[in-house]
Amino acid sequence: MLNIALFGPPGAGKGTQSERLVEDYNLHYISTGEILRKEMAEKTPLGEEARSIIAAGGLVSDEIIVQIIEKFITDNHQAKGFLFDGFPRTYIQAYILEGLMIKLHGSLTCLINLQVPEEVSVERLLQRGKSSGRSDDNEVVIRNRLREYNEKTLPVLKFYKEKGLCHDVDATASIDAVYESIKEVVEQELRKTLLNVVIFGYPGSGRGSQGRALAVKYGLEFVATGPMLEEEIAANTELGKKIQSLYDSGQLVPDEIVVPLIERRIENAGDVKGFIFKGFPRTLVQSYILDGLLEKHGSSISKVIEIDVPTLELIRRLDARSKTDRCMPYDSSTPKIVKRLEEHEIKTVPVIRKYNQLHGVAQIDGKGSFEEVSARISAAMEDTSHAP
Repeated sequence: MLNIALFGPPGAGKGTQSERLVEDYNLHYISTGEILRKEMAEKTPLGEEARSIIAAGGLVSDEIIVQIIEKFITDNHQAKGFLFDGFPRTYIQAYILEGLMIKLHGSLTCLINLQVPEEVSVERLLQRGKSSGRSDDNEVVIRNRLREYNEKTLPVLKFYKEKGLCHDVDATASIDAVYESIKEVVEQELRKTLLNVVIFGYPGSGRGSQGRALAVKYGLEFVATGPMLEEEIAANTELGKKIQSLYDSGQLVPDEIVVPLIERRIENAGDVKGFIFKGFPRTLVQSYILDGLLEKHGSSISKVIEIDVPTLELIRRLDARSKTDRCMPYDSSTPKIVKRLEEHEIKTVPVIRKYNQLHGVAQIDGKGSFEEVSARISAAMEDTSHAP
């Protein structure tokens, strides 16, 4: 998820640049003032509490502000990301946003600081006052606003500079030039973000071969539980012997064995652009495990793909595969094939539903040649080039 905080003194052009960022990167705009007014207009409990404080001449507390922001984010959980304008305003609010992001399993991608000399800000705002007739755009008020901004904002900028998230942009150039500088920062941050793809499909849908091809095309690490288990068996490790024993007795390999192997794969992957997960998660429990694993490593799921193939076509493919050296244990008879398809229906389809609610699932028509299906998957991938 792409989460940006846009900073800049009055007159820096935040409003103009915000509109372009929101449109180009499909972000939800968060202005504390706007969402506070919306809560009050809708007479929500938080809105009514804020209204009573304002009516009494008080300032709305951070306690209320953070609840309103959290509500906005959770109400828009399918968003590609958020653009924060006017928050955090203080050092304390920077810590609040940090904690809020952790609670919501996210993080701030970057803070973009639009730099404008004070005299340029004053001149711009005075010009705006002449054209708009705003009474607050006079020099005394403007300089007071700039002084207050600097006093509150410098500690916030220091907070994010120490985290390596603050990027300064010269906002004295033309609107287009400033936006190009902002985009350069955003694209640079996006390149740092791992692309994590989960590929689903019934047995016989081609998810394995398509997943490998996808990994090669996008420079991703292909993570499939089956091959990892086979590697342990082939290496004759103690774990491999245990896995073989489970296979021989017809038992499923438990998560206690599978999860450490996946985590080791992630940790040892080195400088990769991301991962493609095939065969995991198979269950709802495993989906929560994967979410936790990725969060532990500062990442999250970027894209979920499901390859859709009609049931009769699946059975035909699996039956044909059973007569080759690519035969899987569940391919050996029709009853076994049906049982494996039913298992996917019962255990894995609920996982896909969960991900569809959280992230949206790209449904891919799995009929046709390998190349045709691959092209459809690639199109779906390109459609989320800015996904977190």
